[in-house]
Amino acid sequence: MGAETQGIEETLTQYERLALDTMCFIYHFEANPDYLPFTSTLFKLIERGEIEASTSTITLAEVLVKPFEQGNRAAVDDYRYALTNFPNLELREVSAEIATKAAQIKARYGIRLPDAIQVSTGMAHEAQAFVTNDLYLKKIQEMEILLFNENLGS
Repeated sequence: MGAETQGIEETLTQYERLALDTMCFIYHFEANPDYLPFTSTLFKLIERGEIEASTSTITLAEVLVKPFEQGNRAAVDDYRYALTNFPNLELREVSAEIATKAAQIKARYGIRLPDAIQVSTGMAHEAQAFVTNDLYLKKIQEMEILLFNENLGS
């Protein structure tokens, strides 16, 4: 294990439960070279059960847009399967409780509604941090925001 990957693992294993933003999946599915060390480590830890994770069904919608635009039915099926069957990952539907909390977060911070739903989903799952790379979400005080770039030495 390289020093970079070990540092990422040490950071992530401080948490028992994480909420994941859509970009965790997009960067991983697209094998983004800037973020693959982070996402590979993240998903390895989740798969092994060292960390529990959750994401909203908003993630499913967001990751499927590009494959649908490209007419890539195999990617649609693969991504849907991955999100609904990945070990120790809970794909959570948007409940009335989550929607209400999302409205409060959007009103308080002026963030995009999909982001507010994602964060609220994590709160409902009692996640200790929300994993994203959206710097503007750092203003949220109700939950720790864990940025990729802060954990890659970028």
